[in-house]
Amino acid sequence: MKDVLELKVMLEADVDAVLNVEYSAYSHPWTRGIFLDCVKSGYECWMLFRGAQQVGHAVLTAAAGESHLLNLTIKPESQGNGFGRYLLQHMLMRAQQREADVCFLEVRASNAAAIALYDQVGFNEIGRRKNYYPMAGGREDALVMAFTLDDLQG
Repeated sequence: MKDVLELKVMLEADVDAVLNVEYSAYSHPWTRGIFLDCVKSGYECWMLFRGAQQVGHAVLTAAAGESHLLNLTIKPESQGNGFGRYLLQHMLMRAQQREADVCFLEVRASNAAAIALYDQVGFNEIGRRKNYYPMAGGREDALVMAFTLDDLQG
């Protein structure tokens, strides 16, 4: 069945494919070097496929009881189909498996769709980073959000 969702650990050889999705989704995407550093550092780096098509990726780090969701990207034409929620749930389970108690993230204040997803899953806004993200013509605030992994529904 071509619509089966499959998760795959991201390897160095996958970075070009990941960059294609990253560049399609963001005006200020992560660089090849950032992804390579994450893979080499042993972060939780995952790719999501729908059949043979890569639809997204995510990166998470976990240490000392905390995890940080550093990147969660779904290609624009695949958004709105539940793939982001599926990938987010997987990343939260990975954080829990790495003995994290909480997951933090930053999200652009203008990214209403992502903020809605994080709210629905149970993240809470705990702060704001002024002028955190670059944008055309200036900078944009980031909302800082947290999720208590004890709340994770299996």
